Amino acid sequence: MDNIAANPCIIGWAHSRFGKLDDAPDTEALIGLVARAAIEDAGLDPADIDAVFLGQFNGGFVRQDFPASLVFQAVPELRFKPATRYENACATGSAAIHGALDFLGAKRGRFTLVIGVEKMTATPGARIGEILLSASHLKTEGEVPAGFAGIFGRIAESYFQRHGDQSDALAAIAAKNHANGVDNPYAQMRKDLGYAFCRAESEKNPFVAPPLKRTDCSLVSDGAAALVIASGEAAAGFTRAVRFRATAQVNDFLPMASRDIIKFEGAAQAWRQALATAQLGLDDLSLVETHDCFTIAELIEYEAMGLVPEGQGARAVLEGWTAKDGRLPVNRSGGLKAKGHPIGATGVSMHVLTAMQLTGEAGDMQLSRADRAGVFNMGGAAVANYVSILERAG
Repeated sequence: MDNIAANPCIIGWAHSRFGKLDDAPDTEALIGLVARAAIEDAGLDPADIDAVFLGQFNGGFVRQDFPASLVFQAVPELRFKPATRYENACATGSAAIHGALDFLGAKRGRFTLVIGVEKMTATPGARIGEILLSASHLKTEGEVPAGFAGIFGRIAESYFQRHGDQSDALAAIAAKNHANGVDNPYAQMRKDLGYAFCRAESEKNPFVAPPLKRTDCSLVSDGAAALVIASGEAAAGFTRAVRFRATAQVNDFLPMASRDIIKFEGAAQAWRQALATAQLGLDDLSLVETHDCFTIAELIEYEAMGLVPEGQGARAVLEGWTAKDGRLPVNRSGGLKAKGHPIGATGVSMHVLTAMQLTGEAGDMQLSRADRAGVFNMGGAAVANYVSILERAG
């Protein structure tokens, strides 16, 4: 949009705890934890909501599919409103957000409710691996051992072959994110594991898909998060609002063999597009929430966002640039590594936690400077790439 001040804004949110949520046995129950809470947080009535956008990957995690109208079970007043389910692998939550932004941009309404949700932990572990692997190119990658961890294990191997052993950097990323997760009340794992534990192979930290160990892999989680997004005009009357200064979506080939897999070229394109639209540089951002499904992903994403040149991702973490008191804090929430990764909820969660930073409501996670932020949410192995540049409105 030419007039950034007229861009849509986040005006309310809600976030469940992430983890093994036995008290929320299904998708419907998880939606119930956040749907009405987000509307109330925005200071609205359900009648004010013009449309619902729900992100759920599922793929077999639960029997109940076709989930969009399940929101009406939690908020019956939304009955007869348009409701649509979105899916784009691990970027499913951001796909739902983009659906809401398109709706508002087309002037079809003033207020939208976006929910991301996933129930994973009731599914047996082997089946979880099969479901997640379906987000790869099964013709050429379907037999990779260790499921999606195996996919990123191959990426890590390729990166090590080209740029040298990066095990120190991967352990530093894991340790940083686990330390940050201690401060996040929604996080699945609130324990500072320390660098030494993350660096060493052990009985409690075995190799999962060499060179990736357990501490290099995000967690299987249940959870939900929700946003209320208003048109720029409707948001003008709200004193607590976070503006979408820019967004970008860039998709790449699905097969890893069709691209240089360690470059994350789609992610780099998305960052360039979003920053250009925002008329900002990376140095203008106070923080980034990035998609650390595996530590090697965060390492390569440092390069894709332009923080360091290609092959030098290790510098950003080993020299403290991405620490909570560094030049660009990355994953102050603990990231997917500590917070958890309920697939459909992740992109929405990243936006909620970033909005909390920008409004000074992040509690123990709060950074001293939080003016503008970047969010990067990725589906598959850098296949569906979404970037949002967010700023406090007003």
